[in-house]
Amino acid sequence: MARPLHAEVNLAALRANLAVVRRCAPEAQVLAVVKANAYGHGLARVLPALADADGLALIELDAALALREQRYTRRILLLEGFFEAAELPEIAARRLAVVVHDADQVRMLETAQLSRPVEVFIKVNTGMNRLGVRPGELGSIAERLSRCDAVAALRLMTHFARADEEDGITEQLEVFDRACAGLPYPRSLANSAGVVRYEEVGGDIVRPGIMLYGATPFADRSAEMLGLAPVMTLRSRIIAIQQLEPGEMVGYGGSHVADRRQRIGVIACGYGDGYPRHAPNGTPVVVGGSRVPMVGRVSMDMITVDLSDVPRASVGTPVVLWGAGLPVDEVACAASTVGYELLCAVAPRVPVEVTTTSRVDLEV
Repeated sequence: MARPLHAEVNLAALRANLAVVRRCAPEAQVLAVVKANAYGHGLARVLPALADADGLALIELDAALALREQRYTRRILLLEGFFEAAELPEIAARRLAVVVHDADQVRMLETAQLSRPVEVFIKVNTGMNRLGVRPGELGSIAERLSRCDAVAALRLMTHFARADEEDGITEQLEVFDRACAGLPYPRSLANSAGVVRYEEVGGDIVRPGIMLYGATPFADRSAEMLGLAPVMTLRSRIIAIQQLEPGEMVGYGGSHVADRRQRIGVIACGYGDGYPRHAPNGTPVVVGGSRVPMVGRVSMDMITVDLSDVPRASVGTPVVLWGAGLPVDEVACAASTVGYELLCAVAPRVPVEVTTTSRVDLEV
């Protein structure tokens, strides 16, 4: 028998989450962010569920080219743009859109000889201080690119650093509006948190990421509160049960010592599968529909949980590590990280099963 661990990817949930985006930002075009292999869900796997998006946005040129090979015809935006001039002919030939965020990229476009011009999103640094041209430089850069033969159309964009906070967009939005004053180009501002706050943010093109996959961009608002359903559920089973007497330990380093008689369940999942190694005692796991605490240190292939309050649990009882019935954000919070990291970190050795369970079934 195969090891009883697999990731279940629910395309119906993804479609439903995309519909939430549409309801939040009904006037905007939607570029679904699918970087990092669709946040660990598998880009080719989830593509059918994103048919209602106006296009895709990612980082990886090879993934964008693969999408064109699969005859994906809508807009594909390279969120970090291009890194050297040698990439531009392929980008142009495959009709990819690019982000331009520094003067070197502008110069490369000005000297490029391309088979067709490319769509360009000029990224403005409004306070994130990662990528983007300075607000005061935007006007001159937009003018140069508007006269560039290699440029088909211009868009303006920025990225919010604190859109998940109550007053987190005000300052950056003001900087962006001042920088863009008088420029007639469409604008793209909203990430997932910005999509939820679209009435405040506005813009012509939104770029939802984590919310598509059923996790929340907010610390104080759960995915369920936002009407989102988990797309990935990581499932396993109990593969062994141990009985601890008071004073006995479990796992490496003896990080958990029983203070009473305990039934310990051993689950086939560990950090070699992408489960967070630093998840502490008490991290929630769902066993046979009941929440139980993890005990002991996460090992490469196994974790252990306290089954003392679930007497019916036995070898073979199904387990949910995160997903349906246990939000990935809750597990991530217990492990002092974010849901993004857990979803992206699922290891290649974990088999994936694609399902199309309806949203109604998900809520049962």
